[in-house]
This record gives sequence, C-alpha cells and structure tokens, in this order.
Amino acid sequence: MLSGISQYVGAVIAVRLFERLSPAPSAWFRVIGAAFWLLIFSAGNLRRHGRFTRPQLKAAALFGVATAFMNLTFYMAIDRLDLGKGVAIEFIGPITVAALTTRTKRNAVALLLAAIGVVVLSGIEIDKEPLGLFFIFLAALFWGVYIVLGARVANYDRGVAGLGIGLAIGAVSIAPFGIPGSGPAWNSPSLIGWCLLVGLFSNAIAYGIDQYTLRRIPVRRFSILLALLPVTATVFGFLFLEQTPSTMDLVGIVLVLIGVIVQQREVLP
Repeated sequence: MLSGISQYVGAVIAVRLFERLSPAPSAWFRVIGAAFWLLIFSAGNLRRHGRFTRPQLKAAALFGVATAFMNLTFYMAIDRLDLGKGVAIEFIGPITVAALTTRTKRNAVALLLAAIGVVVLSGIEIDKEPLGLFFIFLAALFWGVYIVLGARVANYDRGVAGLGIGLAIGAVSIAPFGIPGSGPAWNSPSLIGWCLLVGLFSNAIAYGIDQYTLRRIPVRRFSILLALLPVTATVFGFLFLEQTPSTMDLVGIVLVLIGVIVQQREVLP
C-alpha cells in the first residue's frame, strides 16, 4: 500500500508537470532522480560489500533498462489516458507473470478475466487514443520484465544498491528519448527539482519497497499484491486530477481485480 501511495503521489506530480515538460524528458529526469537518491542512500552498502560481480552487474543493468523503458512508456501513455484506466490496462503484465509462474486451471480463468477487463478498458479508448494504448501495452510488457528481473536483483541482497546502479544505466539507455525536449528543465532549476521529487516518490521509495518485498515472498505472490495499484491509481486520479471513471471503466477495473482475487486464492493459504 505504501508503495502504491508513493508511486502515484509521484504520478500526480508528473501529470501536472506535463504542462511544462513533455512526458519523455519527464520520465528521463525521473529515472535520473531515482538513481541519484538510491545511490546516495546505498553509498554505505557499496563501501561495505565492495564491487558488484559481473553477473550482479549484468542483472542490475538489464533490470535498470527495463525499468527505465517502463517509466518512459508509462508516461507516454498517461499523457493520453486517465491514470486509473492506464494502470488497470498495464496490470496485464503482472497478472501474466503470476499466471505463468503458477500454471493451473484457476490461473487460466484469472488471466482470462483480467484480459477481458483489459479489453473492456482498451476498447473504450481504441478510437480515441490508439497511441496511448500502444504505449500502455508496452509499459505492461516492461512491468512484467521488471518483476522477473527485480526478483533476481533483490535476491543478491545488496539493499537498493543494485536498483540505483541499474537505474543509472537505465537513464543512459533512454537518454535519446529524454534529451530532445528537455530544454525547459535546464532553464528552470525548480522544474528539475520537481522531477527529482517524482524520482524520489515514484522510483526510489516505491521500488525500494518492492525490492524489500521481493526478498521475502515469491514472484507470483508479489504480482498479486500489485492488484492494489489500479485501485490506488483510480483514487488518486479522481481526487487530484479530476479524472472520474465511467461505468464501463469501473466494469473493466473490477474484472481485472476479480481475476486477481481468483488467482490469489490459488497462491495464498
């Protein structure tokens, strides 16, 4: 819950920033900011445990690149879609990971229900925002990769150091998308400050909590807990962005959550 709240506090700030800075450079500065905060926080860990091994560095780099592109495509999507609706559609990534890691008939039903919910939500937008849908489905793909690779990085038990190093590499990977259009930020220190704040809330705190959690529970269970995020995003969009979900939006979101509940009964005692 804390991860979801932190993540969408950052998202609300980011959506408001889009009026002054386009989504791609906003995402780039977010990743830079997150790497900055995490590397400062993990400096002691890096001194105590020394350098990363080659496999650790490779895993952190792949994780960071996937996370950076998840952030980039998500921002490109929520510039065009409501926050709650976008997160519900994006949730097809985690629910697919959960289904693939616990293969039963119940999981097949769960995935089907979630997929129907996504179809309902995306069907509403297919005529109005096809590009938004394209970006949110890419974000869903990267979210699934984020979970799988994040578990591997978390199991190295290097605190959030791996996350910080990975996001620093990720920031370099999306620089070609972020640098164009970043001009307004260089002329406004306050704008860069807001972007760093987004990085703190949306990445450093939220993903740090994810790393803590992934060291303690299986990937499939973690994927299920993420079901809180569409609800959190919908509430934050309603309260702070004046994004009121329609009846069909709520039907789609509820179908996604029913799919999650069906699967939760499979993986939780």
